[in-house]
Amino acid sequence: MDLQKYIEGLQQGIASSAHVKTVFGDPVSAEGKTIIPVAKVRYGFGGGMGAGPTRNTDEQRLGQGGGAGGGVQVKPVGVIEISATGTRFVPIQSRAKLGAMVIFGFLLGRLLSRR
Repeated sequence: MDLQKYIEGLQQGIASSAHVKTVFGDPVSAEGKTIIPVAKVRYGFGGGMGAGPTRNTDEQRLGQGGGAGGGVQVKPVGVIEISATGTRFVPIQSRAKLGAMVIFGFLLGRLLSRR
């Protein structure tokens, strides 16, 4: 299989998985509420190919090489909550963000208290 066909196959595979179910999960109903999970999805892929002379100077062949790869990252960001009282988005609070906010608040408080 040549590199171009490989990259095209990789792109088609990634494109076929990019649908609504990847971002919005299956709804779950309980206690009068419907919860829909929401995620951030990132795709990336790339490839390369090269050709050049072999290290053996006696032969007139060309050395060739190529490669390709891809990846996907899915990160949960929150849920959509649907109830009789309304619909709202509830973000998932990560501990890293919360920790950064606490440190920032502490540093800001110390800076302002010195004035």
